[in-house]
Amino acid sequence: MTDTVHEAAPGVTRVSDAYRWSQLAIGVAAMVMIANYQYGWTFFVPDIQQKFGWDRASIQWAFTLFVLFETWLVPVEGWFVDKYGPRIVVLVGGVLCAVGWAINAQAETLNGFYLGMIIAGIGAGGVYGTCVGNALKWFPDKRGLAAGITAAGFGAGSALTVAPIQAMIKDSGFQTTFLYFGLGQGIIIVLLAFLMFAPKAGQVPAVIQNANVIQSRRNYAPTEVIRQPIFWLMYFMFVIVGAGGLMVTANLKPIAVDWKVDSVPVTLMAVTMTAVTFAATIDRVLNGLTRPFFGWISDMIGRENTMFIAFGMEGVGIWALYMWGHDPIWFVLLSGFVFFAWGEIYSLFPSTCTDTFGAKFATTNAGLLYTAKGTAALLVPIANYMQQSSGTWDSVFIIAAGANILASLLAIFVLKPWRKMVVANAKAST
Repeated sequence: MTDTVHEAAPGVTRVSDAYRWSQLAIGVAAMVMIANYQYGWTFFVPDIQQKFGWDRASIQWAFTLFVLFETWLVPVEGWFVDKYGPRIVVLVGGVLCAVGWAINAQAETLNGFYLGMIIAGIGAGGVYGTCVGNALKWFPDKRGLAAGITAAGFGAGSALTVAPIQAMIKDSGFQTTFLYFGLGQGIIIVLLAFLMFAPKAGQVPAVIQNANVIQSRRNYAPTEVIRQPIFWLMYFMFVIVGAGGLMVTANLKPIAVDWKVDSVPVTLMAVTMTAVTFAATIDRVLNGLTRPFFGWISDMIGRENTMFIAFGMEGVGIWALYMWGHDPIWFVLLSGFVFFAWGEIYSLFPSTCTDTFGAKFATTNAGLLYTAKGTAALLVPIANYMQQSSGTWDSVFIIAAGANILASLLAIFVLKPWRKMVVANAKAST
């Protein structure tokens, strides 16, 4: 598909499905490149602790700051995207990602790591918000699937580099690893930015009608969205589900070390790796696959029904990991299950948000909801402090499991009927 079609006057030419999928693929590639900035962090923590002697909770504030700046600035970045298009935001994001990890490579103080992760977080958030928002706009007919495939790039994108990052840290040190991976990924993001476009009016299909998927015909401005109580229910649910997964993401290796399973060899399907490497690789693959899988399911059976199933699975999975995770094989399998039941929040919530509040301001509105991930990240250091004070992870796991069960019940009994009413009222008032 040539750019001449892309530049067509509004409402004139529908673009081919091949063009839409190519735009989605570019977004996925950019998401793969930012994945390590979040999911690779856990491998650096033990070496940073060993070199500088800081306590783990202090080091993990760098992860929390990364997620805060990755998420809380997405609405601002989304506003830029909705106004100026995706290219400039992704380009600047790639530069900031590279600079952030280059700072980490030189850091000698906690504040140095905090600064590096803040800058990387701003960059990663710009890329993430842009790619998800663009997917929601290009695919009004397959919103859950498109958001899921894009978010899968972020969830699974670091799977292939789990072993290389750990090997490079071991052979060349964590500082060289920060520098090489940071610069390499940042440069690729900058190159991808030049290939991204947003759809113009008339280039994509109309909103689909499906009895299970409740979609609004009204476009809410961001200032209206934050005044809607139902938005804050979604926000609360996102926070309590997000916190459990982020706690495991940030602490996978430390938990494995505390449970003395980190370096135990595990063989599954004729493949042998240490438990923590195996777990991290499987986690990232399943964390990616779950996003399009549950997104696709939600396009058919509805968003809230899918949330009820997935969040319930997550609650059971976290409890099971707490009960049986001290065995290396169960640690690998159950951590994978936990990530499979967790990652779908990054397809279900953006698509539910756009279904409820319309596509016109999709990037900004989904970005406002995505800040819930930043709020959830504030709970990660609290989990570390709880573990430090008690000497065990018991209370952390029990609270996380309970929070997921609560969210699954809220989805089916509160969010579903309420959202039906909100969309019906918006229809009646137009």
